[in-house]
Amino acid sequence: MAGAIERLIDGIGSVILWVTLAMIALVATNVLLRYSLSLGSVWSQELEWHLLATLILFGMSYALQRGDNVRVDLFYAHHSPRTKLVVDVASALLTLAVALIFIKLSWAYVGQSFSIDEKSADPGGIPHRWVLKAMIPLGFALLALQALAELIRVWTARPSPT
Repeated sequence: MAGAIERLIDGIGSVILWVTLAMIALVATNVLLRYSLSLGSVWSQELEWHLLATLILFGMSYALQRGDNVRVDLFYAHHSPRTKLVVDVASALLTLAVALIFIKLSWAYVGQSFSIDEKSADPGGIPHRWVLKAMIPLGFALLALQALAELIRVWTARPSPT
């Protein structure tokens, strides 16, 4: 099961890499147009932060899977396998709990945005703001899945009790 979850997260991570490239191209284009031709649009500027939010929300699970999250390896490396197991299980459970809390808290927020078909407050901005807000529970659901995969992997690879 952990392998299937991690393949899903890996596939999403590959897509997010392309989103990053698109965001860089969009920012570069916006800057070039703004400073060379004095052109700009609210829509393209809002798209920048929509892509950034998507990148962050979906990239969390990918970073956790790859071990790119913040961890204090200096202290972790000197502990026994048993202590490392406790730390790994506790961190996976805490990550899972935080992700589930964010899903629960954001659900009504997204629902309200959808029900009023929230739009950008700026003229020429992106419509359907609820689509971006829906990325919040989705991104944290992916993080919860990755935390579950971490928990399964750590637990099945635990050292034998001696």
